Amino acid sequence: MVPRRIAFVGTPWFAVPPNGYGGIELMAYNLARELQVRGHQVTVIGRQGSQGPFENVALAPESWVEDLGTLNHTARENSFIYRAYDLIRRRAFDVIHDHSGLTGLLVAAACRPQAPVVATIHGDLNEAEGEFLSSIDHRVHLIAISRAQQSMVAGVEWRGIVHNAIDASTYTPITDPQQKEDYVVDLARISPDKAQHLAIEFAKRSNVRLVMAGKVDRDSEEYFEKEVRPHLSERITWIENVQGDDKLQLLAKARAMVFPIQWEEPFGLAMVEAMVSGTPVIATPHGAATEVVDPGITGWLTDDVDEMVKAYKRIGEIDLERCVKHAAKRFGPPQMADGYQHVYERAIEESFYRDRG
Repeated sequence: MVPRRIAFVGTPWFAVPPNGYGGIELMAYNLARELQVRGHQVTVIGRQGSQGPFENVALAPESWVEDLGTLNHTARENSFIYRAYDLIRRRAFDVIHDHSGLTGLLVAAACRPQAPVVATIHGDLNEAEGEFLSSIDHRVHLIAISRAQQSMVAGVEWRGIVHNAIDASTYTPITDPQQKEDYVVDLARISPDKAQHLAIEFAKRSNVRLVMAGKVDRDSEEYFEKEVRPHLSERITWIENVQGDDKLQLLAKARAMVFPIQWEEPFGLAMVEAMVSGTPVIATPHGAATEVVDPGITGWLTDDVDEMVKAYKRIGEIDLERCVKHAAKRFGPPQMADGYQHVYERAIEESFYRDRG
C-alpha cells in the first residue's frame, strides 16, 4: 500500500494511549502507531495529553473528562466532533478513520468531506441505531469489530470486520504456573452487564482470592452498593482504577481472568490483555467472547458459575506459553493494520471512481 495521509477522529474523553481505562483509545493508539511504522502519515485528533510517534492534535482539554456522563456530556462531545471535522475540512487527507461514535457519523455523512470516511463501530447496537447506520452506510464505510457486533442489527452494509488488537510486547507475561499467585482477576467496569456478582460467587465457591479492577459509572452505583461492596474483604478486593506497571503485574500474576458477562459484548479487549499476559480467560459465551476465546488454548467458555468452577479446576491444562503466542498472533497490531489498510484502499478507490463519474 502506498503511503497515505490518515486522520483519526478519536473521542474527547481519554488520551491516546489511555492512562488506565479507555479501550477505544488503546485500540486507536495501537493502530495509529503500526500505520505510522509502515510509512503512513497519521494524525490523531483527540484529547489533550495524547502522545505517540504520530501527529497529535488536541481539540479537547483534559478537564472535559469530568463532564463524561453528566448533563454536559453531549455538548462537549458535539463541540469536539465539530472542531475535528472543521479541522479536517481545512487540511488534506487521503482517508478519515472515525472512532467517535454515532454523532461523528452523522457529521461525516452530512458534511461529506473530500476524503472517504471509514468508521469503526466500537459499542453494542440496538434496532434504532441499526436503522441509522443503514441510512448512512452508502456515505460512510462501516467496520465492525466482531461478527457478534454485526449480528446485533440487520440491513446494514458493513465493509468488513477487523478485530481489535493488543501490542503484546508491552506486556510482561508470566508463563510459569509456579510463579503465579493465588488469585483471579476481573478487569472491567463494575456493572450488571459485566456481572461481578457472578465473579464473586465463583471465587467463594472456588476458594480463591478475587481482585476486581474497574470504575463504577453513575448508572451502576446502586449495583455496586448492593452486589459488590457487601462482599469486599481480604479475599474479595476492588481497585477503582489500575494502570501502568500495576495493571501489567495484576494481569500477569493472576491464575485466570474471570469474564462472566451477561450482555452481547462487542469485543472485550481485556480478555486479550489477559491472554498475552499468560493468564487464561474463563468467560461466558456472550457477544464476541466466542470469537476471542479459543477453548483449551487461551481459556474456557462456560455457561454458568457451576461450569466456571469446573473450568478453573482445569486451568492447569492450558499451556501458558502457547496462550501468549496464540493471542499475540491473532490479535496483534500487524493483523489489525492489514485489515484496515485493505478497507482504506477500497474506500479510496470507490471515492476516486465516484468522483470521476
